[in-house]
Amino acid sequence: MMFSFLASAVAEAHDGTPGPVIGTPAATADSASRALTITHGSDRPVSKGSDDTFTGSVSMDRLFQPNDPARAAGASVTFQPGARTAWHTHPLGQRLIVTAGEGRVQRWGGPVETIRQGDVVWIPAGVKHWHGATPDSAMTHIAIQEQLDGKAVTWMEKVSDAQYGGYYPK
Repeated sequence: MMFSFLASAVAEAHDGTPGPVIGTPAATADSASRALTITHGSDRPVSKGSDDTFTGSVSMDRLFQPNDPARAAGASVTFQPGARTAWHTHPLGQRLIVTAGEGRVQRWGGPVETIRQGDVVWIPAGVKHWHGATPDSAMTHIAIQEQLDGKAVTWMEKVSDAQYGGYYPK
């Protein structure tokens, strides 16, 4: 009964002229600039984290870079057990989405905190921090940050073993 009612309503609303195809953009002068872009995973190389900015084994899959006027960039980063970033800041903050494993995050002067799959971490602009895996578990997160004047991160000194172990600076 409900189906016949809906079919009747659709038939009354349709005047017989062809309508737009759902999912197809209208042809306009700027339709090329509004086209979707799909980057397949196999087209993105995975790179090793730099020894200057990471401790331990880290691999990075740069998921996307900003497209003007957008400023956001994102990467999937996998830390092997014990691996971590150096201390760093982001001019407009950073969001971490933990997709696998268990990790740690710490802001300067704060305690080391455990993060797990499904957790989302917001690090405000200019907050000095680090993040990485626990000693016994790998951890993967998606990191999203925005660029300000073309810069998304300021790297600082490496996290010491004592800091990683929970002895944090004051």
